[in-house]
Amino acid sequence: MKNWENVRLVREFSDQGVDCYKLAGGDYVNEYYVVSEAETRKLMNTPEVVGYEVYHCLIPATSQMLYYFKEQKKVTTANILSILRGALNYPLEESCYREHIRVHDISFLSSERVFQEDEIAGLEIKYSKLTMVPDSTLMIGDIIASGETLIHCLRYVTDFYRAHGAKLRNIIIFTIGGTKGIEILEKLTSEIREYWPDFEGFITVYYEGIFSTYQDKGVSGINLPDVDFYWKDGIIAPEFRRETFSMRDPLFEKCIIYDGGARRYEIHEHVEEVLDFWKGMLERCDVIDMNALIEEKLGYALPISYEDWLACNHFQEIESAQTKWLYEMEMRFADCLKQVTLKEIAQQRIEEFTTALRKYIL
Repeated sequence: MKNWENVRLVREFSDQGVDCYKLAGGDYVNEYYVVSEAETRKLMNTPEVVGYEVYHCLIPATSQMLYYFKEQKKVTTANILSILRGALNYPLEESCYREHIRVHDISFLSSERVFQEDEIAGLEIKYSKLTMVPDSTLMIGDIIASGETLIHCLRYVTDFYRAHGAKLRNIIIFTIGGTKGIEILEKLTSEIREYWPDFEGFITVYYEGIFSTYQDKGVSGINLPDVDFYWKDGIIAPEFRRETFSMRDPLFEKCIIYDGGARRYEIHEHVEEVLDFWKGMLERCDVIDMNALIEEKLGYALPISYEDWLACNHFQEIESAQTKWLYEMEMRFADCLKQVTLKEIAQQRIEEFTTALRKYIL
């Protein structure tokens, strides 16, 4: 990604249990934030969190970020765009209500894949109910992996505004998403400014980190390319790293979030996906290189010096007291993993997950 090696994670604020960081040094036209909070850390480290709790876990961080944006006068008049159905996991309306931000209206779009001869031929808007709020902030909640749906929907909305002689002030996106989102939004901003020169751009809030998607099946041979999120080549909040390393197994999950829609609405499908993954890991544990898997999940090769670790994680601007302790914690974590086998981890996860969500297993 352009300028990625120059990016630094810089603390913006720490308040009400919410830690917020901003990307600096990348020479980007937009603003990108990483926010960490106890409930979102629980959501991403615990696939057992399902149903309404998926939505509820995002409220504290979302509300605090909207309060911050309101104080910074980055949002005044709001219009929410709900891209069905992923947007239903994001508590934008409730968080606006809590922070006394007036929501003038909510627009709805449904974008679905079009198939020709069993291959994806493109995307098509299947349902649209758009409301125009001129010179407003458009708010969106969406998981950004490939970003194709987001691009399609944003172009549809901006075309709608232009056709009615109106424009948007800026767009705020809340996402559990990956690095691809930055590339997409940088290009879209240039595109939009061709017809709205004073468009302020995108403000994007990433929960817990800017993740990457696997580009192949990974060391395990099970991961889905361009779908599953992991840490490598991303930027992860220090608080999220610390909590993950306080446990053992979350780092080895198939994906940071799995399928957000299934986790909330088709819970049995989510349960099946998680169990299929861990059963697959159990079947393949004898042929999976554990050291390579650990390095893949950590995001760097071992051993690694403190200075190289800082650069790898883009932590050069974070307080050294915090980073030195975290570095030592990660090294101890990696060392402790030498005493456990992948078979033990897989067996334990299957038992834990089956016990916790037994009522959803068909």
